Amino acid sequence: MQALRNMFRPWSSDARLDGKTVIITGANTGIGKETAIDLAKRGARIIMACRDTEKADAALKEVKDASGNQDVVTSRLDLADSKSIREFAENINKEEKQVNILINNAGVMVCPYGKTADGFEMQLGVNHMGHFLLTYLLLDLIKRSTPARIINVSSMAHQWGTINLEDINSEKNYDKQKAYSQSKLANILFTRSLAKKLEGSGVTAYALHPGVVQTELWRHLNKFQQAAMWVAKPFTKTSVQGAQTSIYCAVAPELETESGKYYSDCTPAKCSQAAMDDEVAQRLWELSCKMLSITWE
Repeated sequence: MQALRNMFRPWSSDARLDGKTVIITGANTGIGKETAIDLAKRGARIIMACRDTEKADAALKEVKDASGNQDVVTSRLDLADSKSIREFAENINKEEKQVNILINNAGVMVCPYGKTADGFEMQLGVNHMGHFLLTYLLLDLIKRSTPARIINVSSMAHQWGTINLEDINSEKNYDKQKAYSQSKLANILFTRSLAKKLEGSGVTAYALHPGVVQTELWRHLNKFQQAAMWVAKPFTKTSVQGAQTSIYCAVAPELETESGKYYSDCTPAKCSQAAMDDEVAQRLWELSCKMLSITWE
């Protein structure tokens, strides 16, 4: 019962973020929007990075009204297109003096087979590759903004995932659940490798499971899965509840000296054995760099 209470209780802290700049991908809906509202209330400048500008503008008004903070802006970012990611990052690097917190929150879930503009399988492309490239392009600015944090929203679904290095884009065989789990496992492996590479830099990295959240991501579930979700609804989280671990990783003072770990319900959590495989993490890093045509030692 206590575990259930912890699962649904909002994380409480009066920590302020005045003078800090936060980028949140996918901030126009769900836990991304609720994270934006909370961090805006703490005084941060918020950059909502969203693909759909119309939805972003509507969410922008909501975030400003709910937080009372007018220093909130939107910027277009399509994580399924490296050209859009590069344009977004170029604009941030030119216009912003600092980026103290980057929350890689956006994602797609169990969608039909599709490819990004760069030819990556859609779930891997958006959930992992897009955020990998975005982090790479913003890293120098983030390093100049220390202490800084990079937060990758993963999922407990990583536990059912494996990294198929021989067929990373699921071209030989596509199973939408397996592809989703692979992308979420990639988020944790990326976080582990990133934390090691950033050791001593003043930039820390975190991965998290937000909980089973009632969001638009459910739209690609089949009728049976949707019915199962409705039955389980009392045990699922609202977007506000689902945002708490992202907020915790972004704000909690006690995490300043922690890096590379995985969190759930605002506390360190166990991840799968596959998520702790540093050899696979390194091979995934190298493959990601090769596929994105970047050099990131």
